[in-house]
Amino acid sequence: MSERKFYVVWKGRTPGVYGSWAECEAQFKGFSGAQFKGFPTQAAAEQAFAGAYEDYAGKDRKPAPLRRPSGGPGPIPDSYSVDASCIGSPGPVEYRCVHTMTRKKVFSMGPLPGGSCNIGEFLALVHALALLGKKGVSAPVYSDSTNAILWLAAKKCRTTIKQTDANAKLFELIARAERWLETASFENQVLKWDTRNWGEIPADYGRK
Repeated sequence: MSERKFYVVWKGRTPGVYGSWAECEAQFKGFSGAQFKGFPTQAAAEQAFAGAYEDYAGKDRKPAPLRRPSGGPGPIPDSYSVDASCIGSPGPVEYRCVHTMTRKKVFSMGPLPGGSCNIGEFLALVHALALLGKKGVSAPVYSDSTNAILWLAAKKCRTTIKQTDANAKLFELIARAERWLETASFENQVLKWDTRNWGEIPADYGRK
């Protein structure tokens, strides 16, 4: 069973502390500029609610060690992991890359309005491959998104979200990523993260 979490909504329909993800989601889904985060205990959540969102944003829970299930291989320690987070769809999306073993942040982008998790996952993969290639690093890159891996193989961001004035910057990044894929080559393996056996991907934002 997964551990119970408590959620603080600083900015949403009704700010407060909530005991389930569903209750928290109801406060921010479709709400522009929402501010929320999960905490392991009610006491920690209540303490955070008494403070400011800025004091807690981006400060993730202590990472768990990599799981290596008996009878099967675990993730490659010297590798990189990407993930994205989006509040609603379309909504503000952000994405990042970390070293799988150390959790050291390689880069982060966003939040950018008018996106989706799939867009963020796709951009994170392309960004990671381009950056690692520039640095001469050939280590594998993990993603937990099947869609992002398929889009990468197709060299096309196959989102159904439409471009607007609000998300123009995001679509500029998409166009840049697609242009890079048309001519680039990379040595890094792109691997699917096995969430069921290994737990959440190290780049996970811990928001649900």
